[in-house]
Amino acid sequence: MTTHDLDVIAAAKNWRVTDTSAAVSTNINDIFATDVFGLDAMRQRLSKPVWKSLIATIEEGQGLDSAIADIVALAMKEWATEKGATHYTHWFQPLTGSTAEKHESFVTPNSGGGAVAEFSGKDLIQGEPDASSFPSGGLRATFEARGYTAWDPTSPAFIIRHSNGATLCIPTAFASWTGEALDNKTPLLRSIEALNQQASRALRLFGVTNFHKVFSTIGIEQEYFLIDEEFFFRRPDLMMCGRTLFGTKPPRGQELEDHYFGSIPDRILSFMTDAEQQLYKLGVPVKTRHNEVAPGQFEIAPIFEHCNLAADHQQILMQVFKNTARRYGMVCLLHEKPFAGVNGSGKHLNWSCATDSGINLLEPGETPHENMLFLFFCAAVIKAVDTHQDLLRASVATAANDHRLGANEAPPAIISIFLGEQLSDVFDQLERGNLNESKSGGLLGLGTPILPHIPRHAGDRNRTSPFAFTGNKFEFRAVGSSQSVSFPATILNTIIAQAIDDMTTQIEAKLNSNSGSASLENALAQTLVETIKQHKRIVFNGDGYGHQWQLEAEHRGLLNARTSLEAIEFIPSEKNKSLFEKYNVLTHRELEARHEIALDQYFKTVNIEGETTEWVAQTMIVPAAVSYINELAQTAERTNGLGLHPRGISDILKEMVELTNDLTSALTNLRKVNNELGGETVHSKAFHVRDNVIPVMNEVRKSADAIEQIIDDKNFPMPNYREMLFVK
Repeated sequence: MTTHDLDVIAAAKNWRVTDTSAAVSTNINDIFATDVFGLDAMRQRLSKPVWKSLIATIEEGQGLDSAIADIVALAMKEWATEKGATHYTHWFQPLTGSTAEKHESFVTPNSGGGAVAEFSGKDLIQGEPDASSFPSGGLRATFEARGYTAWDPTSPAFIIRHSNGATLCIPTAFASWTGEALDNKTPLLRSIEALNQQASRALRLFGVTNFHKVFSTIGIEQEYFLIDEEFFFRRPDLMMCGRTLFGTKPPRGQELEDHYFGSIPDRILSFMTDAEQQLYKLGVPVKTRHNEVAPGQFEIAPIFEHCNLAADHQQILMQVFKNTARRYGMVCLLHEKPFAGVNGSGKHLNWSCATDSGINLLEPGETPHENMLFLFFCAAVIKAVDTHQDLLRASVATAANDHRLGANEAPPAIISIFLGEQLSDVFDQLERGNLNESKSGGLLGLGTPILPHIPRHAGDRNRTSPFAFTGNKFEFRAVGSSQSVSFPATILNTIIAQAIDDMTTQIEAKLNSNSGSASLENALAQTLVETIKQHKRIVFNGDGYGHQWQLEAEHRGLLNARTSLEAIEFIPSEKNKSLFEKYNVLTHRELEARHEIALDQYFKTVNIEGETTEWVAQTMIVPAAVSYINELAQTAERTNGLGLHPRGISDILKEMVELTNDLTSALTNLRKVNNELGGETVHSKAFHVRDNVIPVMNEVRKSADAIEQIIDDKNFPMPNYREMLFVK
């Protein structure tokens, strides 16, 4: 038995849970949010005046009273230390797409030679990390280091536990010394306020007054892969790049369609249960778990939350999953396309908006043709998506997502909206001026009296649509699995705020014309008809995977940015600068910085992949091929010496030599384009790696994968797809 075989067997049977300290509770109510300094914990520990002041900030958006900071800080410190926390950190979201933290001890030496636990209001409200060491897109130079983190009281502090203790994490915004946002949270909070202002204005126009605020709600479905860590650490491409740069598809992938919603393996289910327990304690309302389409792929989804909190929880979820997987001898892969030839992973962002009194503004009800409030907000979404196709496409533009978007597994790069049969019919009636009914789904008979007649939705679902209406929300399916959801959510909030603003202004103008004789109903109907006629091109209910749709989309004048670089270039357009400036979401400089950061991240991602491809091929695959060639040559020579004329061995030897020549030739080209880098600007570098490095990387992979299909399995230096995808 070879060493390689032993690796597979060990991965399959010898894994052990490395930390059993976390007890599993069967009662979620007992543990939910126990590690969160939420409203209940604050109410118990704060005086009534302090509590009322803080709740006015959290729930009503009033300015934070700095005078209460010391009181809140003391209560927070006492709560955290009782939970076992020894340190605190300002937990923030720089423009890397992940989170950052600098831990500070509660312990401070005193004059008597001892130590006390201290945590002041100043410590709570403000921190100071190094701003020049994070991506800033030119907002900070290397020598200009000062930046600030600022407490976000609307997202509760929480405890992150580790094997030897716990840390209090305080969600914060991150800004430069000059005041520009250097993070994902600040623009998101600004966009939520922009949506609040415009949606509240529209609701007041409709006579709705039983609310204080309107906010976006999101729920994020997270897809991910799990592989045994034995294999992960033997794959330099996975370790360095998060995806396999080499690897042939096994004879069996997802063709049998037996993994999707299949029985969850015990090892995976144990991991899921552990991770969910941790998330419950952190107040993350995870609800759904299941096998996804590809072997080794899974999904988790929470219920809807306030947009800002959901974005924070999504970052927590990714970190918990990565940490917990290791305890079960696995690695959680969040890359959009870790394995070629099987489905990649997305992060479906379900978006809606609601009042603080509980009204979902995208709830159509039983008779959506009579629900004018719903039709108004739904039409606003249609208008927003059509007007800003470029921004929505740019919000999911990454080098990793390019491997997924447009394939027959994910939404196409063309942005369109799926409304379904019922809503499409309602808007068609509206446009014709005879709005009088809504199609009913009726009951679905299943052909036997044993089974109940179940209610059928009035419209089907469409998994090929990048932006689909799914009952009482829109599902933005194009977001990548490794992305922060904050930027796509910021864009959705902002563009929909603008659409609501425009439509409200149109209705107000109609009401003010003709001496105010126009009724609200007539003004609304006219505005809806005008909006639908102008923007109905964005609605498409058909197959988004088909080539015919690309032709149809071009005929409609829709945008088709096939690669991320094409989409990224739209970010700093004058249209988009004006949009973000008008609603105080991003200044011109902040938007241009994000454009430059997106280019820089694209370049660095592909550059790392290019150099890793060169390194792995040169130091692992070429030597393995040469070794096998030598083995074949010696076998052929010995066999010829016996007069047996091994034609089969000679044919394999010839093919291996030709493939190795192809591989080394492609490697020479890759080394050349890797060394060139593409110029001095991040713009030219990004386009260089797209146009020159990626094609040559693909040529190297083509030859290497062909070698993998021939070479003796014991000689191939890395675990293969069969092992990584199926050994659980």
